Amino acid sequence: MIIITASFAVPPARREDIIALCVEHSARSRAEPGCISHHIHADCEDPERLFFHEEWQDEAAVAAHFAVPESGAFVKRLTALVGERPEIKIYRAEAVSMAELG
Repeated sequence: MIIITASFAVPPARREDIIALCVEHSARSRAEPGCISHHIHADCEDPERLFFHEEWQDEAAVAAHFAVPESGAFVKRLTALVGERPEIKIYRAEAVSMAELG
């Protein structure tokens, strides 16, 4: 599984527009092949920060997601609204059961 996180500061005057854009992007992304989950969250410790958490089946699904024209358009529009490109991190992950942890 691939996990993608992204976070960014939200100018208060643009918060509603940014949230609407992000919710639309998440809903569209969840319909893509290989998307396990895709959500935008508010940072409870910093109300001026939003956070994406995405889970994808594999690298091919992520590559296909990044190749979708709407994904590129989303990043450009979000960057324009926020004033900087979101900090994106991508991880390979595997599930671990509680029993394995002892």
